[in-house]
Amino acid sequence: MSITTEAAKREYRQFIGGQWVGAGDGGTFEDLDPFTGNVVATVPAGTKEDARRAIESAAAAFPEWSSTPPIVRQGIFLRAAEILESRREEIVSLLAEETGASFGFGMFQMGFVPGLFRQAAGIAYSPMGEIIPSDIPGAMAMGLRRPVGVVGAIAPWNAALILSARSITAPLALGNTVVLKPSEESPFSGGLVWGEIFTEAGLPEGALNVVTHAPGAAGPIGDEFAENSLVRRINFTGSTATGRKLAETAGRNLKRVLLELGGYNPLIVLGDADMEYAVDAAAFGAFMHQGQICMSARRIIVERPIADEFVERLAKKTAGLKTGDPREHDTIIGPLINKRALETVAGRVDEAVSKGARLLAGGEAIGPCFQATLLADVPPDSEFATQETFGPVAAVEVVADTDEAVRRANATSYGLASGIITGDPDKGMSIAHNLEAGIVHINDQTVHDEPQMPFGGVKDSGWGRFGGTAAIEEFTELRWVTVQSGTRPFPF
Repeated sequence: MSITTEAAKREYRQFIGGQWVGAGDGGTFEDLDPFTGNVVATVPAGTKEDARRAIESAAAAFPEWSSTPPIVRQGIFLRAAEILESRREEIVSLLAEETGASFGFGMFQMGFVPGLFRQAAGIAYSPMGEIIPSDIPGAMAMGLRRPVGVVGAIAPWNAALILSARSITAPLALGNTVVLKPSEESPFSGGLVWGEIFTEAGLPEGALNVVTHAPGAAGPIGDEFAENSLVRRINFTGSTATGRKLAETAGRNLKRVLLELGGYNPLIVLGDADMEYAVDAAAFGAFMHQGQICMSARRIIVERPIADEFVERLAKKTAGLKTGDPREHDTIIGPLINKRALETVAGRVDEAVSKGARLLAGGEAIGPCFQATLLADVPPDSEFATQETFGPVAAVEVVADTDEAVRRANATSYGLASGIITGDPDKGMSIAHNLEAGIVHINDQTVHDEPQMPFGGVKDSGWGRFGGTAAIEEFTELRWVTVQSGTRPFPF
């Protein structure tokens, strides 16, 4: 198991080649509760050498796993879903301890991931090729998809259970082997838990490996993923700045990378929107999990005819969201992930207000938490106006019409998710066609995902897609195979 307990103290181990092991050099670090500051567990401080050993274990396991019949792969994922559900209360509690996730967000993740596994169980039987017409007499041409080999997966802390599961599920279901690097903020709920669950479900040794690392020490492991020739794909979910560095390193090694990066996501509220629904949608999209979601609504763009009433009602709702201990079931705004994150959010709000932004609600830190905060008139030269601020902060912008709404929504280097609230779905579709985003939700807010959907962004929000059949293209190689019936003539 990944955990040993002495006097209520947890000690985790890495998962390499089917074995629970410490870091090669014996190093450890402390996993902290972001709300209390207490030590959750002691964790191995893995190194580049640990990553190399994990990659070699994955490569050794690939021939057997890639040739495993689909019925076996399907059964493993179905059992994994059942095992995960049997541990619901424990894992929701650990999500609160490691990442500050509220009870509601923990339960949301526990609902999503079993569905992800069950959807993946069907991928084992997905068509993996096509017959292509050939102009050569007697030739049968095929495009066949095969697993690529070892996949390096890098998952963040913010939706630890969902995003780590997503990073390994399609690769494994398609016959690849995986080395997962979870965030140092969520080593168990975002990584080591899968070693336990998939071992119990029957996954062969080495097919999945999990390497943990100390704060600030992710670089060498990412470099090993990018530089080691045994790794044939990398998927990364995280910041745009880190994703760009990883892509540069991988590009030098001609290695394909799937990047799901940051977002500065707009929610457009049109003048014909249902007011109560629009306010509730905006609050959920902006403040779920303290705004620490790549899809969070950062900008709420509202048409002028309803702006005064909408802003007043949204400010009132924002001010009423309970801030505090994520273990209390009615808490909406829990702690930010660490002190550095809290300082960043507070600093950007203070800078925006000092430059002329109006503070409509919130704006204060309460211990390790930051109040749900609503701003208006944010100056375009402020950091908040140009950079993804990972916290419970959103800005309202008032526009004259839909054309201006689209221009404002697209005035960012990001392009992940967007939402449109309107009483006219046809108008919503017209706007959706003009939004520069990988995801557009009409009559919904920005925070939404389903396992079978093609999830990903454009522009600085990354490239490639997780989910459903889109993942088949990401984690398989397309091969052209021909069979010649009889002989064919050659010119010499």
